[in-house]
Amino acid sequence: MALKLWTASRRLKPGDGRELQRFRWWQLPLRSLFWLRLPGADGRDRLHAVDVRHWARLDSGKIRAHLFRDGRHVAESKLPAVFPVDGGVIEVAMSSYGIRRCHYRPSGGRPRQLTPDPASAEGRRARFGVRHPGLSRAIAIGSVLLLVIGVGLNLVQLAEPLSRIPPVMQRVGTFESPVHLPVWLNLALGGGAVLAGMERALRLRYSALLDAAGR
Repeated sequence: MALKLWTASRRLKPGDGRELQRFRWWQLPLRSLFWLRLPGADGRDRLHAVDVRHWARLDSGKIRAHLFRDGRHVAESKLPAVFPVDGGVIEVAMSSYGIRRCHYRPSGGRPRQLTPDPASAEGRRARFGVRHPGLSRAIAIGSVLLLVIGVGLNLVQLAEPLSRIPPVMQRVGTFESPVHLPVWLNLALGGGAVLAGMERALRLRYSALLDAAGR
């Protein structure tokens, strides 16, 4: 953990004090905004916001997370980011599909996820889950199934050409895939896996086995 904090501190830069802009509807695919209220050292509550502009590639090609306190910019960092705050740190990380982690980790206690802005895509997905819990669970299960099926079938089909590489063939022999799907179906499964990964990212769900393999 100490090494992680030290590495993250080298990516951290001070803020410029600018005011936080409110979330606009047209920023849905481009921005994530999360909130966290914490008691400050002076006893007053401080409202923290983490603002991430997903696809706004900057000069370094790295997406940055920005930390605001009481509406003012206090820090920024390349991702993955670790922001020191009162009583702990805020951890921010992204996957290929969106935010994979935006949690407050207190010095003592369990991490908890920050609250997504109601106007953001993550906030709208959370609100949908509250209003339609049954349908929300069905969509979540469907996302997992799409990833499992898509990744599994792709791996089975990929194993056949890989097994014909001479060094591999000499060691393990050849493998004949029992599944040969048409191109259009492979493309459809790939598209479904992308949508499933995006849906899971809206709920800040991430699995290295499923979500990384489904890219």
